[in-house]
Amino acid sequence: MTTSLTFSRQIPVRAEVAVFVAGGGPAGTAAAIAAARAGASVFLAENEICFGGMGTAGGLPMICCFSDEVNFLAGGVGREIHDRMVERGGALAHPLKKASDLYIQPETLKLVYDELVTAENRVTPSLATRIIGVECADGVVSHVICQGKSGIFAVRCAAVVDATGDGDISAWAGAPFKKGDHRGRMQPGTLVSMWAGIDWPKAEAAGHGLWHQSGGIAQAIAAGVFSQPDPGMPGIMPTGRTTGNGNAGHIFGVDGTDERSLTQAAIFGRRQIQEYGRYFREYLTGYEGIELCGSAARLGIRETRRITGDYELTFKDYLAQAVFADEIGRYCYPVDVHACTLAHATGTAPPEPEAEKFDFHNMRLKPGESYGIPYRILTPRKLKNVLTAGRCVSGERAVLGSLRVMAGCFITGQAAGVAAAMAASAGTDVHALPVRDLQRQLNALGAYLPNLPGAILVPRPARTASPAPA
Repeated sequence: MTTSLTFSRQIPVRAEVAVFVAGGGPAGTAAAIAAARAGASVFLAENEICFGGMGTAGGLPMICCFSDEVNFLAGGVGREIHDRMVERGGALAHPLKKASDLYIQPETLKLVYDELVTAENRVTPSLATRIIGVECADGVVSHVICQGKSGIFAVRCAAVVDATGDGDISAWAGAPFKKGDHRGRMQPGTLVSMWAGIDWPKAEAAGHGLWHQSGGIAQAIAAGVFSQPDPGMPGIMPTGRTTGNGNAGHIFGVDGTDERSLTQAAIFGRRQIQEYGRYFREYLTGYEGIELCGSAARLGIRETRRITGDYELTFKDYLAQAVFADEIGRYCYPVDVHACTLAHATGTAPPEPEAEKFDFHNMRLKPGESYGIPYRILTPRKLKNVLTAGRCVSGERAVLGSLRVMAGCFITGQAAGVAAAMAASAGTDVHALPVRDLQRQLNALGAYLPNLPGAILVPRPARTASPAPA
């Protein structure tokens, strides 16, 4: 059996654009929209048949921390998404929900992304499109290779935004990266599930409502309900009067950059969902009639590659509420690092080094507090025309436990899109971009840059959402 194969063919160059955006999740859509508004032609490639990543294909019905409860941090594209969700009735109010968060209806969010992307005539969207390679020489990516149902094709570009979540473009082009903890272990994944038949008022009255669905978990584990005795995350979040999506259960050991690992994780996740169904019905009040409607089309992955940039954002920066001269935004979500192994999740193994000890409930900033996001975490080393956005930006895994969530992705995606448009227009290396010009353009789009001289600051809106499920 041979261990390698040389595969060569001529493929068409389907388009030539200023900016190629790889990935249509929250970071990628924000990047594409911002780049187009900065005057660039954009090709936006997304593997799923919808934009939005975890908030849509992944089924996660919550966008965390648009604001620090005083200032609206995800200004610009993020704010447009926030406001459209509210206006369309796709945002649900809940008595326990902070004003900074949105509980959402994923189907409505799909429409909002569609509207925003297709409204930009400089953006060519391409769904059901998998990115399979790059052509790179001397640190410059000239072509991105894609595969669709029509076959393999290339897109020529002047600049690239890597919003793949896993840093695929950057890694394939030769940028250095880090992955997981000190042993290379990564946080567990979760397969989101969709449920109907929930009596939300009854559940709330019994103390089994939102964020209080672990009341019977110890008894269920003792009774053998779960094949994996994990006490973490039995959480369903409301999407309607009797419906909810469950960000429930951990899938340990998954590597989101390996299709073999993803295959095993998806199969395990579907089996795990059935076990949670039994738990909800038999151990919680208000869920007696719960029915499984489906599971997400996309596995939830919390961590893979962190592409090494000109600066690595640190946990100390988070704690110090750091201010940077090249700030492209600020953020505030708590440090959310899930234990890598079942033994550490259950406390049956000795504590690991610092990265395993973060307490989500304590590692959080106060209202009005935030940390700066420097432009330099978006610029991969060894690459001249590539920027990262979203979950794969440069930072310690602890602080990426904060910045990786959707509203944080809006901030880094928007900045990467404008920077890519500027670099493509001027023929400038992304590492030498005039940052003050970038900051001014971002501020004009609505980005929150309080440390920029002359910045226009927009307050957090007084928001009304659809009524709580009743």
